[in-house]
Amino acid sequence: MITFDTTMRVWYCDTDQMGIVHHSNYIRYYEAARSDFMRSMGLSYADVEARGIMMPILEVQSKYRRPALYDEVLTVRVRLDELPAARITFHYEIYNAEGAILNTGMTQLGFMSSTTRRPCRCPEWFLELLRSRWEE
Repeated sequence: MITFDTTMRVWYCDTDQMGIVHHSNYIRYYEAARSDFMRSMGLSYADVEARGIMMPILEVQSKYRRPALYDEVLTVRVRLDELPAARITFHYEIYNAEGAILNTGMTQLGFMSSTTRRPCRCPEWFLELLRSRWEE
């Protein structure tokens, strides 16, 4: 398992008239946390694509438990429970500063060759990077 935490502040433009984060923004928060996770491993999505691999989203799930509010600092925890094969599944938990869980979610991404645009298995170099950070 790998876990990674990142923080972000809720911007005004992310909220509705009541000052509550609009539901669609949680998926953006997942993406930002995923990108930060990748960068923490020394790899950006641009690096992955430069190596000929694209990672399209195949599935998204999001469960709203409590509202996130304007100007709150959120912690987004990203978790990988299993090493990928042809797909990689990220799990998310979003907390407020008091540690209350606000949202849980999941995204599943596929691996795709950028030249053929066909699905492929997770490249070995990517697996090795994950294995080097894996904790039981």
